[in-house]
Amino acid sequence: MSHLPFRLDANPTMETSALAPAEAFTTDDKTELNHTHFATNDESVLTGTWECAPTREEIDAYPVHEMMTLISGRLRLTHPDGAVEEFGPGDTFYIAKGAPVVWEITERLRKFYMIVE
Repeated sequence: MSHLPFRLDANPTMETSALAPAEAFTTDDKTELNHTHFATNDESVLTGTWECAPTREEIDAYPVHEMMTLISGRLRLTHPDGAVEEFGPGDTFYIAKGAPVVWEITERLRKFYMIVE
C-alpha cells in the first residue's frame, strides 16, 4: 500500500465482513460491511470504514487498540461500573486493548476506524 497521505472516503465500495458474531445481531438485519483503506504488511495497523446493523456484545477484553469516528448511526458503551456513554455522528472516541465493555449498536452504524494491535 502507498505511504502517501490520503483522504478517508465515507462511502467507499464495501465488502461483506464477519467480525460480529451472528448471535450478537439484535434485529433481522445481519448486514456487516467493511472497506480497508490502509493496512501495514503485517496488518498490525489498519484504517477503514465499517458498517453494521444493530448488535449487542459483552466484550471481556477489547481485542485491539481502536480509535473511531462515527459517520452515522448510534452506539452505546457500558463500562464495568455501569457507566453508559452514547455516541452519534461526528463523535470520536478510543477503546484500549483489553478494556471490558458492553458494545451496543442501537442504530445502523458506519464509522471510520484506526486499529493498532
